[in-house]
Amino acid sequence: MSVVGIDVGFQNCYIAVARSGGIETIANEYSDRCTAWVSLASKNRTIGNAAKGQIITNFKNTVHGFKKFHGRVFDDPYVQGEKPKLPYSLHKLASGNTGIKVRYLDEDKVFTIEQVTAMLLTKLKETSESALKKPVVDCVISVPSFFTDAERRSVMDATQIAGLNCLRLINDTTAVALAYGIYKQDLPTPEEKPRNVVFVDLGHSSFQVSISAFNKGKLKVLATAFDPYLGGRNFDEALVDNFCEEFKARYKLNVRENPRAILRLSQECEKLKKLMSANCSDLPINIECFMNDIDVTGKMNRVQFEELCAPFLMRVEAPLKAVMEQSKLSRDEIYAVEVVGGATRIPSIKERISKFFGKDVSTTLNADEAVARGCALQCAIMSPAFKVREFSITDVVPFPITLRHLLKCEVYSKNHAAPFSKVITFHKKEPFDLEAFYSLPQELPYPDIRIGRFSVQNVVPQPDGESSKVKAKVRINVHGIFSVSSASLIEKQKGEGEDVQMDMEPTVQNEGRPEDQVREIGERVTGEKQDPAAGGSKPKVKVKSTDLPVLANIIRQLDRGVLNDFVEYESQMIIQDKLEKERNDAKNAVEEYVYDLRDKLCGIYEKYTTEEDSNRLTMMLEDTENWLYEEGEDQDKQVYVDKLEDLKRFGQPIQDRHREQEDRPRAFEEMGKKIQLYLKADERYQHLNAEEMSNVEKCVNESMGWMNSKMNAQSQLTIAQDPVVKVADIISKIQELDEVCNPVVNRPKPKAEDVSEENYKSNGAHNGPRQGADGKGEAKGSNQTKPPSGEMEID
Repeated sequence: MSVVGIDVGFQNCYIAVARSGGIETIANEYSDRCTAWVSLASKNRTIGNAAKGQIITNFKNTVHGFKKFHGRVFDDPYVQGEKPKLPYSLHKLASGNTGIKVRYLDEDKVFTIEQVTAMLLTKLKETSESALKKPVVDCVISVPSFFTDAERRSVMDATQIAGLNCLRLINDTTAVALAYGIYKQDLPTPEEKPRNVVFVDLGHSSFQVSISAFNKGKLKVLATAFDPYLGGRNFDEALVDNFCEEFKARYKLNVRENPRAILRLSQECEKLKKLMSANCSDLPINIECFMNDIDVTGKMNRVQFEELCAPFLMRVEAPLKAVMEQSKLSRDEIYAVEVVGGATRIPSIKERISKFFGKDVSTTLNADEAVARGCALQCAIMSPAFKVREFSITDVVPFPITLRHLLKCEVYSKNHAAPFSKVITFHKKEPFDLEAFYSLPQELPYPDIRIGRFSVQNVVPQPDGESSKVKAKVRINVHGIFSVSSASLIEKQKGEGEDVQMDMEPTVQNEGRPEDQVREIGERVTGEKQDPAAGGSKPKVKVKSTDLPVLANIIRQLDRGVLNDFVEYESQMIIQDKLEKERNDAKNAVEEYVYDLRDKLCGIYEKYTTEEDSNRLTMMLEDTENWLYEEGEDQDKQVYVDKLEDLKRFGQPIQDRHREQEDRPRAFEEMGKKIQLYLKADERYQHLNAEEMSNVEKCVNESMGWMNSKMNAQSQLTIAQDPVVKVADIISKIQELDEVCNPVVNRPKPKAEDVSEENYKSNGAHNGPRQGADGKGEAKGSNQTKPPSGEMEID
């Protein structure tokens, strides 16, 4: 079983796997990390680094920066704000959600954000399987800690479309905390004061901060804060805006009107930003044939850059201040400040973070791979195939959640422990609805506070007409998704017997450890904390519990039928990609053969063919090359296969003659060595009988005659003619020789103890008494005429 962790970033994606030796980050076919780009064309899809390479030539159909569109409607202010910046087109779906309009298979197609993300996940899955040499299904995927219920459900739908089983959606900063803490051997014991560590993640599109408390074998997130719209892309855009104005003034170019020019300028500005992180001097930016065949140049240094980005640098402190206030910790109680994310490499950002906490920031974690490594560790913890050091994780709810029936009750406060379940009691006579929503719209980086409506069915009054007690279990699961997971009807029963205690259910986290007391609300109860000791003092009654169906109407979640259609369509696209790859491989094989053979005909193959044959084959190769770039540009796979076979009918004999000429001397030399070895069998193997030696001699002589005749015949031919004997024939003859001779000449000599007793006595009678060790007659004890069993006297 493979254990995979995936960090799906705004710009780049990272894959980490758990192996017996630890956590390893996987590289793609370019020995690089996969970029979050998807390019669609008339024949297939291109995903990752290859798609990014098409951003200039196929910009209208190359999709990137779609991570934050999950779960958002087309009219969302964020979506509308991003729309002018994108080279591709956004489209409003029938559901109101955001879609992406592209040209695919020569048709206009609109894909949902879930489908596009699934395409990217499919590529990441293929990359993982290629590296691991085994199927990949289970995984853990990271999401920003500020993702709402709708956004998390959208990501989960994308994983299903891609054929992945997501064991957990884990927050970015929580994954980083896990990667930090699980290897620490010096963490305080559970009885001691925890170690508090701040994790700052400033990536390409967002800024996240969290504080985690560590004890041995335990991680508890205390608080989180974020700025969802501050990231490295803001600094890139500031540079782009600056150079757009400069080029307009200097070169009279309106860069904003040309999408290709904007994309090229964005790429160069990103490189410039990275260079300024390590250099203080003026750095140039040069772009050839930028617009209207005009070359442009510019320069920037770090001081100018910081002045340009001052509004964004001022926003760094607000999340740091918020997370400290929420955690109620002082700066002295902070053990360390760990920074990750590409944008934390900007010196001025590090300085501001360090100044706020009054201590140097730590960069012990890999800034790019820490999230993926934490995901892989979480997947290993959840997988039965791996034995991992016990390490429990308690995350938090980023936004308070309220449940409303007739009254409102906040069931989860901000930074409440998660995953977590609570049981809520209602007194009802009929079915009823529960509406879940986020309590504080002003804190939500999302325009819709609704989560969903949950209908509790089949509620009936008690036999005496009184309201029935209905217990509904609400839950924040491991993915951070809210739901009313179950409901039950409690009926009073008449009769005697053992009573059942009517007490609140203990709320249990997914690991099976109680985390908090259960809260109980009803039409007349507003959610006060219950005294756990009071439960034992309640009167005992006989009750019956009946499960009730709960129908969920989740805001903007894909219907099951639509999701199944997307899964099927993704499979069709995967097949189409495979067929197109095979077609391209067949075409490339023809092109490669043409170039390779043409070069060798003027080189190493020149003397292996006649001038006439060489000219005819050269003409064929030129005709094939012209065909490839004209009507052969877009043909079926079989056409290319047939074309290659036609060329090989003329080219293969030349290649074979070259190969035979190179390998034949070595084969004959090997055969000669074998013949010489077996010719000496008469001298070296005197223990063999005459019949066997006769067979060996006969086979050796026949082989020698065959070899001499073939060598003489071959010497009469030129190397441009087909050989009379092939290397395969020589090897076959060597094998025949070995089959006859090897069993005979490799038979071991008989052991000394096999010498007959008669010979032993005969030798003793004719040679007289044996001398002892001192050379003065027979040794002591030598008067025996037969050696002991299994032994033989040796001088």
